[in-house]
Amino acid sequence: MMYINFCDLVSFQMKWLSVLPQWCLLLMTCLLMALEAVPIDIDKTKVKAEGHVEGEKVENPDTGLYYDEYLRQVIDVLETDKHFREKLQTADIEEIKSGKLSRELDLVSHHVRTRLDELKRQEVARLRMLIKAKMDSVQDTGIDHQALLKQFEHLNHQNPDTFEPKDLDMLIKAATSDLENYDKTRHEEFKKYEMMKEHERREYLKTLDEEKRKKEESKFEEMKKKHGDHPKVHHPGSKDQLKEVWEEADGLDPNEFDPKTFFKLHDVNNDGFLDEQELEALFTKELEKVYDPKNEEDDMVEMEEERLRMREHVMNEVDINKDRLVTLEEFLRATEKKEFLEPDSWETLDQQQLFTEDELKEFENHISQQEDELRKKAEELQKQKEELQRQHDQLQAQKQEFQQVVKQMEQKKLQQVNAPAGPGGELKIQPPGEHKAGDAPQQPAGGDQPLPPGHVQEPAVRTDQVHP
Repeated sequence: MMYINFCDLVSFQMKWLSVLPQWCLLLMTCLLMALEAVPIDIDKTKVKAEGHVEGEKVENPDTGLYYDEYLRQVIDVLETDKHFREKLQTADIEEIKSGKLSRELDLVSHHVRTRLDELKRQEVARLRMLIKAKMDSVQDTGIDHQALLKQFEHLNHQNPDTFEPKDLDMLIKAATSDLENYDKTRHEEFKKYEMMKEHERREYLKTLDEEKRKKEESKFEEMKKKHGDHPKVHHPGSKDQLKEVWEEADGLDPNEFDPKTFFKLHDVNNDGFLDEQELEALFTKELEKVYDPKNEEDDMVEMEEERLRMREHVMNEVDINKDRLVTLEEFLRATEKKEFLEPDSWETLDQQQLFTEDELKEFENHISQQEDELRKKAEELQKQKEELQRQHDQLQAQKQEFQQVVKQMEQKKLQQVNAPAGPGGELKIQPPGEHKAGDAPQQPAGGDQPLPPGHVQEPAVRTDQVHP
């Protein structure tokens, strides 16, 4: 589970929505000296040790945005420019949202602009690679990268080479909008998760006989009852809830609870704000009352959803300017309200109806449609497999026939190579009825053959006569 963090060096959007000068980590030491002193003396020996080391850079969690790395890199580069930092410290929220701050990009150093140009080219290349991979997966050709880049709203796709004020303005607006919708998306995903759990449970019950089904339903009700049997959960952000953290987590005397001291203790990165991650950390004690990872009946996914809802509730009550950050002034003002001292009871998830039967039925119909589509696709793939196998078998048969023809041709060629040759090396073909030397038939006694009429037999030449 990842939490959205707007602390220093995490999200440019956080910094632009904040108007106090506690932005740059390099100035942290000076800013700490300027902070107001704690109103009461705290015995630091009683405060439980924190893992945070002063001066150490806090590793911030992923924002959940698909361009999170690009956003972080732009932040890191802009932090190195002194002029831009000064303009940011004096800018108000309207200047940030209107894009006026983005125009200050023209005045940053050449080195910073060059580095931003490089980051943008890398991001465009990454997006193009993702687009190509997606289109290749559907075997599409002729990809129009320029058209497909329009779906990405965090940069100016018409100029893929240089980082301009428009890019900074688009990045601010995209991050702001996406982060505002992030919680809504998480709630929707959690609702689907719960409906899927119930759907699978009901489908499993259908596979059981009557006796086993009753046992399973009885076990389910027992676990549900066991999960609901937990200590009282304090209203998030109430005095009782914060005093419990003060006593059990901070190790301080509950009778000495002071809101201003509490704020400074839990501003972990000392940036002057309680961001969403720091707020969610305050609810750990309450959540431990309801959820234990060792218990079968406790779902840790539900615990994180509970944490998210607690944080949203406190933000809605305390965050006056809706910048997703709680300042000390906003925090102290909230402690003066009646709801801080006398809050309503807090209903945990197990006390709420997360979905209706109609919603579950619609969800199951959607699942059924998806299963049908997957079944059809599987059948098509099976047919394609069978067709490919048929083509393979056909090619194998053709290959065997071809090999047989080649073999026969090689045998004929071999026979021709072994045939007798004439004086010039030409093949000597013996006509039918002609015999080789030595195969002539026996002649009659005397060795004479009858001559045709008109022919006179010449006397035989003796080889043993000596010529003068």
